[in-house]
Amino acid sequence: MTDTTAAPARAGLELPYTHVDDHFIDGAYLASTGAQRNDVVDPATEEVWASVPNATEEDLDRAVGAAERAFAGWAARTPAERAQVLLRAAEEIETRREPMALTNTRENGTPLAETRGAAANAAGIFRYFAPWLEAEDVRPFPNGAGETVVHENPVGVCALIAPWNFPINLVVAKLAPALLAGCTVVIKPASPTPLSVRFVVDALTAAGVPAGVVNLVTGNGRMGDRLVRHPAVRKVAFTGCTPVGRRIAAACGEQLKPVTLELGGKSSAIVLPDADLEHMSSVLLRSCLRNTGQTCYISTRILDPESRYDEVVEMVGATVAAAPQGDPLEEGTVFGPMANRAQYDVVMGYLETARAEGARVVTGGGRADRETGFYVAPTVLADVTPEMTVAREEIFGPVITVLRYRDVDEAVALANNTPFGLGGIVFSADEEEAQRVARRVNTGSVGINFFASNHAAPFGGRGDSGLGVEFGVEGLSAYLTYQSVHRGPRG
Repeated sequence: MTDTTAAPARAGLELPYTHVDDHFIDGAYLASTGAQRNDVVDPATEEVWASVPNATEEDLDRAVGAAERAFAGWAARTPAERAQVLLRAAEEIETRREPMALTNTRENGTPLAETRGAAANAAGIFRYFAPWLEAEDVRPFPNGAGETVVHENPVGVCALIAPWNFPINLVVAKLAPALLAGCTVVIKPASPTPLSVRFVVDALTAAGVPAGVVNLVTGNGRMGDRLVRHPAVRKVAFTGCTPVGRRIAAACGEQLKPVTLELGGKSSAIVLPDADLEHMSSVLLRSCLRNTGQTCYISTRILDPESRYDEVVEMVGATVAAAPQGDPLEEGTVFGPMANRAQYDVVMGYLETARAEGARVVTGGGRADRETGFYVAPTVLADVTPEMTVAREEIFGPVITVLRYRDVDEAVALANNTPFGLGGIVFSADEEEAQRVARRVNTGSVGINFFASNHAAPFGGRGDSGLGVEFGVEGLSAYLTYQSVHRGPRG
């Protein structure tokens, strides 16, 4: 049973989910069969403010079993019928905007300016996928000797494993196409952020999704591994770090089950010599340090022409230093804390390494001036060279590195000198030249003078940044399997 009585919280904040004892299985919140629990810590105060159960194997089997039983009925519905549920869910999730945002912020420290957009963004994903309805796909034989009808079928029960940095939208990016395709799902949120996704489940329940179609279990990484390996799970979608992604890919390979992996990044913003630095300053924080630098696709490496190096460093340093850091529940906060103690320690370690290897601190460089919380001061590092650790490895914190290049060929080579290939930006006053440079960057997405993802376009990485894509019709196809029915000439 879920305790929806608000626990004591700072500033009199009341939230519907705090101490919960259950998982959402087969259309209802059912008590966990185990006693082990995971605490939820507010990274701005280091306060334990909530807790959830760690699922047992029995809980997991119940959830997967419910999804397996519900599959035939959900798959038998027409795409139009499933789309209506998605459209109703979009309406329902928007009514939950404020408590969902506040819960998300308390889970991972993302400022309210970001989390308050999660409901609208999630609703937009549901609405985008809803119109993709099935139509008969008939393809003639090239020699004219018959034709083939290509049918789309849902792949089956799907495991959706979400990260802690964007726990709502990175679930919905998987959930919406899976449901429209006719799949049933078991959602496993990241351990630090187990509560905000409950609002999505509640919205779908209110929208009329049948029992068993959507299930939610909470727990640690070991439980996630059991979910991936469960024989009734026919597809896995995971967003998270590359080392875990490799283990999931290996497990899926053993069982020959399809997998979509959206993993880490180390993207670059190439500043061409004619770039408008005033414009670059206006988009820098969103494109290069979104969510206090805890975003996979952001361009945390600035590649700067020698002729403008000092000018760009000055602009980047001033822009970052001017952005307010503080309590993520306060209006106007741009930079919050790291999402958890472990990530705080990782980022602080990278800053120590950067100093030891010769990087120059322009602003920040250590812990923020706050008594409590996992706060790292937003940092700009100059005089960074390609071999430095901070130039090669994903930091996942509020740290920008600025590197020099001599010409465009060297800039492209630096951008491509990484095992990751997820995002990137080209800043230039000449859009045609920027397009030419962008096409040379070996990455899944590139922005011209800004960066944002588009629900209608495929998003995915190359190399160590993952396998497959999300969003767009290509993201829907990841949840489908195909059957070709051949028929001979008529008449």
